[in-house]
Amino acid sequence: MQVSDFNYDLPEELIAQVPIEKRDESRLMVLNREKQTIEHKTFKEIIDYLEPGDCLVRNNTKVIPARIYGRKATGAHVEFLLLNNIEGDIWECIVRPGNKLHVGTKVLFGENNKKNVAIDNNKANKSAVANNSNKESEKALLEAEILEIMPGGTRKVKFYYDGIFNEILDKIGLMPLPPYIHEELKEKDRYQTVYAKYEGSAAAPTAGLHFTPELLKKIEEKGVDIANVTLHVGIGTFRPVKEEKVEDHEMHSEHFYIKQEDVEKINRAKKNGKRVIAVGTTSCRVLETIADENGMVKETEGDTQIFIYPGYKFKCLDGLITNFHLPQSTLLMLVSALAGRDYILKAYNEAVKERYRFFSFGDAMFIY
Repeated sequence: MQVSDFNYDLPEELIAQVPIEKRDESRLMVLNREKQTIEHKTFKEIIDYLEPGDCLVRNNTKVIPARIYGRKATGAHVEFLLLNNIEGDIWECIVRPGNKLHVGTKVLFGENNKKNVAIDNNKANKSAVANNSNKESEKALLEAEILEIMPGGTRKVKFYYDGIFNEILDKIGLMPLPPYIHEELKEKDRYQTVYAKYEGSAAAPTAGLHFTPELLKKIEEKGVDIANVTLHVGIGTFRPVKEEKVEDHEMHSEHFYIKQEDVEKINRAKKNGKRVIAVGTTSCRVLETIADENGMVKETEGDTQIFIYPGYKFKCLDGLITNFHLPQSTLLMLVSALAGRDYILKAYNEAVKERYRFFSFGDAMFIY
């Protein structure tokens, strides 16, 4: 199967640069797999397609403001993007410029650090840091030390700070928006779902951005169960597929967990012959990673590299709420596995014709 089989033509002006004013007033394309129909709705009408006893599974991860800027001792600006919390205060990061940030280099970050002076890895400065005599270091909110160059060029980085790490990131960090978004995000919370809870993602589970508290309340009042999974989305979700053959692509790994109370909701729907509907491809990947052959799930924590493309047999999923994905991406392959490549590409071409908004801040699709 060729990666080029999942291409489509997308005018650049259809890539949404800013969120719509009201989350649930984005457009919704509805695909009925059995009837092969395509309907055009508004997102808040999703409730009309949900039935009592169904289970809606959403990803309650929270995006951290993971893009931070600092300076080296030379005065050169550097940029860090936090990708993955390895353990404690040690993170895997993308650093720029990578060729200038060697093992042992230290960098200072923080708005209280006016000069943003970095600390070279030499004895004199080590002594200064140890004695707290470096006044510039005292002003910094955050200090980073490069521990290791990892495969692929990322860095293992240890952070030093006083206080609470996530509160410092809130002060100095920026939301790590996808590379195809060029507009500044005016409100940080618009790149979070309204139910975001557990911090750890470098990117938002964007299918959930369309929900409002009011809509979720109406869905629950209709008798639909809402279950949570937590999968921390990595920046690898934006990396292009470089291989020519789909089967040769190696998926990035992402950490997830699901609690017993949510397991019970999902399994109840399966036992009662009701539908399990994932909000987003991240929720889908968790469900399909942990489900047994009968579609039943259990409380689990782990990492997943599951790669879903046409030919895959779904075990747990019955429906999917998702955004419109990049050409030749693994996410487009996933929705093609669920609904069929030809049907999906027909729907995408119609979305282009109807001027839908694409990607993270764009419109939504419901496949059932």
